[in-house]
Amino acid sequence: MSTLPLFEPFVPSASTGDHPAIIAREKQKSLVLRAWILTGLFFMALPGTLLGFSNLMAISAHHGLGTLPAAWMEGHGHAQMFGWIGSFILGIGFYSQPAHGRSVMRLPLACFILWASGVALRWFANIYGWHWLELLPVSAGFELIAVILFLCAASRHKLPATTQAGRFKSPMELWMVSVLIGTAGLAAAVIFNFVECIRLAMQGGPRSFPHSLDQKYLVLLGWGFVVPVVWGFSARWLPALLAISKPNVDWFRAALCLDISGVLFGVAGFSKPATILFALSAITMGLALRFAERPHVHAKTDGIHPSFSTFIRLAYAWLIAAGSMSVWAAHSDLHGGIWGASRHALTVGFAATMVFAIGPRILPHFAGIQSIFSKRLMFISLLCLQTGCLLRVSSEPLAYEGLVSFAWKVLPVSGVLELSGVLIFATNLALTFLIGRSAFVLNIPSERAVL
Repeated sequence: MSTLPLFEPFVPSASTGDHPAIIAREKQKSLVLRAWILTGLFFMALPGTLLGFSNLMAISAHHGLGTLPAAWMEGHGHAQMFGWIGSFILGIGFYSQPAHGRSVMRLPLACFILWASGVALRWFANIYGWHWLELLPVSAGFELIAVILFLCAASRHKLPATTQAGRFKSPMELWMVSVLIGTAGLAAAVIFNFVECIRLAMQGGPRSFPHSLDQKYLVLLGWGFVVPVVWGFSARWLPALLAISKPNVDWFRAALCLDISGVLFGVAGFSKPATILFALSAITMGLALRFAERPHVHAKTDGIHPSFSTFIRLAYAWLIAAGSMSVWAAHSDLHGGIWGASRHALTVGFAATMVFAIGPRILPHFAGIQSIFSKRLMFISLLCLQTGCLLRVSSEPLAYEGLVSFAWKVLPVSGVLELSGVLIFATNLALTFLIGRSAFVLNIPSERAVL
């Protein structure tokens, strides 16, 4: 049975007797991964968050969208979801795949060039509109080809065919199933984007998706791609990192079923039942991951700030808030404020917080570096992100729905805090990759048992 990689880093140890050729190959893979991660940081900080901050300032100044082009909003979202999250996922995926010979560099580099070019062209077409009739389909085509190459490479990774007794096939672990579902969601979103970009180019109208279509697209990206992938990583890493039990299989399976059903309803245009299913899936996953359980031993926070476990739990609280607010939005939203707050709770409160918390623990080891550059910067970035997200999610419905006029003045403050958190996180990781001590020259224990 084929599946995605195991998402485990290679850390050399003198006691393992690693062959020099193996270490050289892993160094090459780590360099490619650094390129993916640094590219993701670029799209996160500049085309993503900085553009989002600019959009928020314009919205706050005009007390509404005003003349702000919808294409600018889509450019911001695309840079965040594809340029940032997508680059991280594809980079880690390629690093974790077994590769031999020239395929170590050739296929990941081809995919990297196509993906980065596609995201950059999409952002340029959305913002500037220069030759957008040609650039939108080309950018979407590059992204589609990149995902196809990734899936072809991932399909070569094989699970053990038998158990220790050698008689029966080993079942796929549930965390792998969740990551596969998320990867299928990414593939579906890329295909969706490709088809709609061609349609927009043929029609020659506005260079942005219609609102109703964009709502379905966001459901597919958020709950169909990001959420299952993060759930899979959580099930794989958090039991060891938080020193808690492995997820409850029945609750985990139920959460996946609820989420998939919600995505199907959402894409079909039935927003009310979809949002109820999303809210239930978020609560169910929180129970499945056993966050209420006391740690068996001390949490494994070596190399990162000890607040790690608190922010992980806060991220899942944001997920439940996102699902609950989407139910509210489906029944009561009039001007987009509740929907916007719900999406922000999902993308920033949940997804970004998970990346900001787990990234400093995982990404340096993937990239062959001993540890994050600064624990203090990690904490400050998370604190800024959480404070900004709280202000944004609480004030956006009040402002957009015309309930409290003062809320319009809170929105810029939230934007400044979130932008600061993003820039601090990006700087911390960039410094880690640029000047961090390489794990390939250290005689340290393997991280496989932990990750």
